[in-house]
Amino acid sequence: MRRHPLVLVASCVLLLTGCGDAAKDGDAARPPAAAASVPGNANDTDVMFLQMMATHHAEGLEMVRLAKQRATRSDVKTLAAAIDTTETAEVDTMTGWLRAWGKPTAADPNASVHASHAGMVSTGPVRIASLRQATDADFDQTFINLLIGHQHNAVELARMETAGGAYPEAKDLAKRIDESRTAQISMMLRMLG
Repeated sequence: MRRHPLVLVASCVLLLTGCGDAAKDGDAARPPAAAASVPGNANDTDVMFLQMMATHHAEGLEMVRLAKQRATRSDVKTLAAAIDTTETAEVDTMTGWLRAWGKPTAADPNASVHASHAGMVSTGPVRIASLRQATDADFDQTFINLLIGHQHNAVELARMETAGGAYPEAKDLAKRIDESRTAQISMMLRMLG
């Protein structure tokens, strides 16, 4: 079944806007310079979430930029472009907050505070290398399958933040990530059809 390109573009616009929540204060697209100095209401969960999610997004951006070049399906290319735009803005926001708080912008892989999340599988260089090596005929399906798992991990990290974080803007960002990545997963499952 062929889908009309405008329907797919409209779906991607909803994903980019977080289903209408993006215009709120704390908007993910807000430039890092607008981040406040160290807030008194941020906690270790907020810092861990931002560090882990920024690293997670870097892996996702590597994948979607590869898909923008190699995907053969227009709906896959459109999804990859939408994710690139959204996650680039989110990384800018997250790393902006961390810098403003005087915190490293990436998680220390040896830190014991992250031990409870060690079971979360990283997309990592091996999986990204397998995507690079996928044949043209298999690329789109390989990409979608890999991205479904990747975005599931984003949802899990976001839910960790909404459950244990304290910084309102980070919790709002986590809520939008949960909603938009859950919608992306549903869309990609339909694309696999």
